[in-house]
Amino acid sequence: MTANIFNDIPVHLPQELFTLLLENKNIRIERIVSEGQRTPAGEWYDQMQNEWVIVLQGEAVIEYENTEQCTLKTGDYLFIPAHTPHRVAWTTAGQQTIWLAIHWL
Repeated sequence: MTANIFNDIPVHLPQELFTLLLENKNIRIERIVSEGQRTPAGEWYDQMQNEWVIVLQGEAVIEYENTEQCTLKTGDYLFIPAHTPHRVAWTTAGQQTIWLAIHWL
C-alpha cells in the first residue's frame, strides 16, 4: 500500500494534527502538522524515547530547557535524545509546518 505524506491535511488547523503512520514495540513514526501552534509556556516534553524529526515543509523553532534554540527550515532535521526537556517555541503562522517524527527506545 502506498500513501503520500502531504495528503489528507485539512486546510485550517485549530490545533496540531498528529497522524500515526507506523507503530510497533520498538518504533513510532508520525506526521505532525502545525500552523502557528507551539507548546504552552512553561510546558516541556521529557520523553522516554529518542526522537528524530525532519521539517518537510515550513519552519519551526525548538527550545531546550537551558534556553538554547534550534531553528528548523524545510529539509532540516534534528535528533533529540531521550529525557531531553524541549518544547516547540514557534511554528509558522498562516502556513503549515509538516514534520516527520520518529520515536524509538
